[in-house]
Amino acid sequence: TGAALAGAASASAAQAFNLFVPSALVRGFSFIRIGARYAERLAGHTATLHLLAELRGTLFRSLARLSPRQLARYRAGDLVARLTSDVDALDTLFLSLMAPLLTALTAGLVMTICLVWQLPAAAWIVATAFLAACLLVPAVLLYQAKAPGRTAQDSAAQLRAAVQEAVEGHADILALSLSASVRLHFDAACSQASRARNTQAGLSAIGQSAIHAATGAAMLAILWTGLDAVEHGLLQPPLLAGLLLAALGLFETIGPVVRGATRMGATLAALTRIEAITGAESDLHDPPKPVKLPQTGTLQVRGVRFAYPEAPDRVILDGIDLDFPPGSRTALTGISGSGKSTLLHLLLRIDDPQAGSICFGGIDVRNCAQGDLHRRIALLAQDAPLFLGTIRTNLLIGDPHADGGALWNALEAARLCSFVRSLPHGLDTWIGETGAGLSVGQARRLALARVLLSPADVLLLDEPTAGLDAGTEAEFLADLPRATRGRTVVLATHAALPAGAVERSISLDAPSEAPA
Repeated sequence: TGAALAGAASASAAQAFNLFVPSALVRGFSFIRIGARYAERLAGHTATLHLLAELRGTLFRSLARLSPRQLARYRAGDLVARLTSDVDALDTLFLSLMAPLLTALTAGLVMTICLVWQLPAAAWIVATAFLAACLLVPAVLLYQAKAPGRTAQDSAAQLRAAVQEAVEGHADILALSLSASVRLHFDAACSQASRARNTQAGLSAIGQSAIHAATGAAMLAILWTGLDAVEHGLLQPPLLAGLLLAALGLFETIGPVVRGATRMGATLAALTRIEAITGAESDLHDPPKPVKLPQTGTLQVRGVRFAYPEAPDRVILDGIDLDFPPGSRTALTGISGSGKSTLLHLLLRIDDPQAGSICFGGIDVRNCAQGDLHRRIALLAQDAPLFLGTIRTNLLIGDPHADGGALWNALEAARLCSFVRSLPHGLDTWIGETGAGLSVGQARRLALARVLLSPADVLLLDEPTAGLDAGTEAEFLADLPRATRGRTVVLATHAALPAGAVERSISLDAPSEAPA
């Protein structure tokens, strides 16, 4: 503007106008903007990612302390959604709302100060329009976005659960010709999510329209008062142009705030879903003054009676009396539903019996810390998972501090050592999702090796051969005495036990004991 006015006046005036100073300032500010933008992204995203990582760890620890009965209230896909998409939705709170809002308010304060100094007549109009666009519009949008945001998060969880369940039950879906109904259910969830997203997009468009209206009002106020000030010589024309451009830039800072406000409904819904987990109290609690357990001892069951609270009339175990001396190997047999797995869960104190007691080394397990008990007793469940990673990382779950020698010893005990040594990368071989790179028998042996790495003196094995063919099952059970030498083993199984696999077999259908 200054160059144009100088050129229109005269050649001498044009020479008096220094074009290089504003040109250099433009270039300088452009470099500052690039650096500031990078620094803001680096600092903001780093802080947010650290917060989300910490929150995800906190949420997982909250899930880990809940009992299986409490976890059974949730679908597996829903729990995955809470750990992933719900936690990710919280980045809106800082990156998309708080940080942009603070930035916009700071810019608004600076702009208001400049207007009070140079153009007081427009200052209050611009400040009012800015505050309305920066605070009032997002507040209205936030209120309106609660319902569609909640629907969006719920439908996202339903979709994740539907996908996971369809993958896990794919064979059954095909066998029972349920593909059409499954697709209809999935389509309904997709439609619900789509409608919620469209509503959010519509609210965002309304918010942007309100910002444009406020921007127009501010520009008109600056022009109306600024032109009069220029005419009376109270304001220089280049400065008026600068104030107009500054107003445009100021209202641009509100755009992210509005977009964040329309997403806050989903964020609040995600926060509610996460708080439902983190705020839940476990069914089982440590005593105020826990008793320390001995390193080894007899595992005793005395007069145990148990029925699930959901079906108190259906007693699973009633009057059970058992002893598991140190170093003994005992098989629990019986039909499905006879209470084999339930008894193992009681031994590990995943549940408490309604009557009777379970003691380790003469100490009731309800009088000790659960962490202390779980260092003495380890469970190998029939669906013990393998995780995406290497053989080494899966083994280290059993003992995070184990060195290479301990890992190889555990693999040797589980008769998997020669196979792992034959692999090009050995312990660092990638096994794929859920151990897809291993056979079923190899996966079971790797899970057994992981349990053997634990310092537990008592090993509870719940149907460890489920899903294995007859030959692999017989080999697994025949190797059990050597693999678990020196430890107490309680084996719940339907399998035919080879000679020497256990020292005694107890049927929960008929409590009488018989030699193996």
